[in-house]
Amino acid sequence: MQLKFEAVLFDCDGVLVDSEPITNGVLRDMLQEQGWALSQEECMRMFVGKAVKDERALIELQTKKPLTEAWLHEFRERRNQALRLHLQVVPGAHAAVAAAFDITQGRIACASGADRFKVEMQLTQVDLMPHFEGRIFSGHEMARTKPAPDVYLAAAAHLAQRPAYCLVIEDSPAGITAGVAAGATVWAYCPEPALAQALLDAGAQQLFAHMGALPDLWRASRNAAGV
Repeated sequence: MQLKFEAVLFDCDGVLVDSEPITNGVLRDMLQEQGWALSQEECMRMFVGKAVKDERALIELQTKKPLTEAWLHEFRERRNQALRLHLQVVPGAHAAVAAAFDITQGRIACASGADRFKVEMQLTQVDLMPHFEGRIFSGHEMARTKPAPDVYLAAAAHLAQRPAYCLVIEDSPAGITAGVAAGATVWAYCPEPALAQALLDAGAQQLFAHMGALPDLWRASRNAAGV
C-alpha cells in the first residue's frame, strides 16, 4: 500500500460537510411531486455520490416525465436554500483539513462531483474555504464526473503530483471508484458500520469513523513509510 502521501484530495459532500441528508431530502420531495415515492434511505442509496443530471434516464423511467433544465434549476434553488438553513460541518473536519494542509505544506484540494457554486457556498458557510481557495475542482466542469476519475486527475495535476502519491478522502462507492481509477490511495470516512462493506468493495484501503481521527492515521502511515 502506498503510504508516502504528498497531497490530500478531499471529497466535499459527506466528508467535509453533512450535506447529503439535506440534498437528498429535497431530491426525494421533488421526485415524489413527480410521482416517484422513495424513502430517505432509498433516495440516499440511489443518488449519494452522483450528479442528479447524470441520472436522467433513471428519473425519467420512474416518473414517466422528462427531466427538464427548469426542473434541475428548481432542484438546485431549493437545495441551496435548505443547505443555507441547515448545513453543518462534519465533526472533526476542521482539524483534519488543517492537519492535511500542514503535513503536505498546502498540497490539498477539494475534488467534488457537485457543481462549483454548491461546493464553494458550502465551504464558505462552514469556514473551510481559506484552506481550499484556488484548489476546488467540480465534476460538472469535467468531461466525466464521478465515478470517472477526471476530477481527481485534474486536482492531482494542479498540485503537480502523481496520483500514486495522492491520498483521496471519500465516503461513497462512486467517489471511491473515481479515486481508485485515478490511481490514488483512497481512505473512506464511514460513520455507519452498515456501509463498510460497500466502501471496501469499491476499493477503499482504510475505513475510519470520525474525521478527527485522520491526523493520527496520516502520522502513523508516514512513520510506517519512514517519512
